[in-house]
Amino acid sequence: MWFNDKTRMVTADAALPGRDKPLDISGRHTVTGNSMVPPLPESLEEAVFGLGCFWGAERVFWRQPGVFSTAVGYAGGFTPNPTYEEVCSGQTGHAEVVRVFFDPAKVSYEELLTLFWRSHNPTEGMRQGNDRGTQYRSAIYTVNDKQLEAAKASLDVAQQRLSAAGHDAITTEIRPLADFYYAEEYHQQYLDKNPAGYCGIRGLECLI
Repeated sequence: MWFNDKTRMVTADAALPGRDKPLDISGRHTVTGNSMVPPLPESLEEAVFGLGCFWGAERVFWRQPGVFSTAVGYAGGFTPNPTYEEVCSGQTGHAEVVRVFFDPAKVSYEELLTLFWRSHNPTEGMRQGNDRGTQYRSAIYTVNDKQLEAAKASLDVAQQRLSAAGHDAITTEIRPLADFYYAEEYHQQYLDKNPAGYCGIRGLECLI
């Protein structure tokens, strides 16, 4: 049946029902020591990116100076408060994403967009490398109109560079963030807890 194809987006009426209660997490970042959950200092801003498996994607952003904390989770789908197993089934519509809290006085949203584009292949559709499924799609979920405008402008620049290098069209999904759901505690800062763990993050040379 078509719904067993994890590279095909599930419809809202076919998505899993999920649950009302969020998954429990500690809320403390193991690398920065800062909080991953609101309330946070008012000077911080938020960004949400999907670039494949969120283990490696999160490490890309926590290493960036000016980032206060990061958290992995699920966004862009239909199922409220999904579990990892549900997301992996392809029946929630969610992408694996990284939520980034950053100090705009130290790093701009545009700089984070540059880091996003250069850290993965944004032309692969519902996959990233050997990881296949809707959860691995490239995505930028914006929290205000200014971010939406900046994200679209950055896509145009990235596409020009990709096209000049002979690559395919960008498939990155760009739209306003509806909901962000925190992933399970063991996924948070996974590669800090498991330094030899899997990381499928690979960028394209023409975007570096």
